[in-house]
Amino acid sequence: MKILLVGEYSRLHSSLKEGLVKLGHEVTIVSSGDGMKKFKTDINFNSKIKSSFLLNKLNSLCIRFFNTDFIKIENAYRFKKLLPKFRDFDIVQLINEDALFIEPKTQIKILQQLITHNKKLFVLCCGDDFTSVNYYLNENVKYSIITPYLKDKTLKNLFVFSLKYTTKPYKKLHEFLKLNSSGTIASDMDYHLPMQGLPEYLGLIPNPINTDKVEYIKPNTNNKIIIFLGINTRSKIKKGISFFEKALEDIQEKYADKVSIKITENLPYNEYIKIYNESHILLDQVYAYDQGYNALEAMAKGKVVFTGAEQEWLDYYNLEENTVAINALPDAQAIFSTLEWLILNPEKIAEISKNARQFIEREHNYIKSAKQYLEAWTH
Repeated sequence: MKILLVGEYSRLHSSLKEGLVKLGHEVTIVSSGDGMKKFKTDINFNSKIKSSFLLNKLNSLCIRFFNTDFIKIENAYRFKKLLPKFRDFDIVQLINEDALFIEPKTQIKILQQLITHNKKLFVLCCGDDFTSVNYYLNENVKYSIITPYLKDKTLKNLFVFSLKYTTKPYKKLHEFLKLNSSGTIASDMDYHLPMQGLPEYLGLIPNPINTDKVEYIKPNTNNKIIIFLGINTRSKIKKGISFFEKALEDIQEKYADKVSIKITENLPYNEYIKIYNESHILLDQVYAYDQGYNALEAMAKGKVVFTGAEQEWLDYYNLEENTVAINALPDAQAIFSTLEWLILNPEKIAEISKNARQFIEREHNYIKSAKQYLEAWTH
């Protein structure tokens, strides 16, 4: 089949492409590179405004004072110019409802052309969208990425990206895709939970990880245990990073002779990977039920990852607690206690490391995942 994957988040579509190509399909990825992560793509419509520090600052002022986002205008212009290349595909898949990062009204017009000139269009429920944001705003769940905002409405400006999906224009975009796409697929448990029972929902397909490319690194804990926290400041609040920071302060104070703590901010993907390769423990996120892509790649490398590993996830994969990943709770003391347990019992690091790799190979293999996508697309 001829397949077009639109947009990229944390190498999901790139790994899926690798699996699909292995199975004999022709695949093209068009994306903006996912911002600062700068992922490689077949066709790039990355904004020149966004890439320029000065122009980006000027654009922020235009948004603030004139409610005009020139990055979205530029994205629309660039993608429209590319539209003649995007014809006669058997499958088009959007990484998200807002895959193009264009104003909804204009995005609908562009999507209409994609739908008209190709056979089937699917949408991934991956990242914030209308369904997941409204679910976590309105349902009585123990926590979610929206929790910090629900606890403190003064943080509203930090949740503009999430809350935009509750507005009328994005509801229209959602309704358009619901009516005109062939279905929606969830990439992990955090999106599976809100989607359950909806007629357009085709099910959860675990994030694909290319385990042929991701090398397992057997942990050596004879020296200091290395703990890594890589921070993206834009999502710091949503991921509950403050709980990790507090726990690490206490760990540093009590176990300075046993640990080496590395904290970075806003690194491009390639640099980020180089630094965490050396670590034994990776602190990923708190407000989640399942692992995001970075956590999964770290698990494939044999890292002990503090991330979403809630009971719903344990039940789905038939796992026991703390066997392949650590469920990071919004509780700095709980995080400290688990870190302390690992520091004092380094053999557990080796055990969880091995289990994590086996779990990724079993449940997230990129070829297995690609086959599941093909089945969903051709249902």
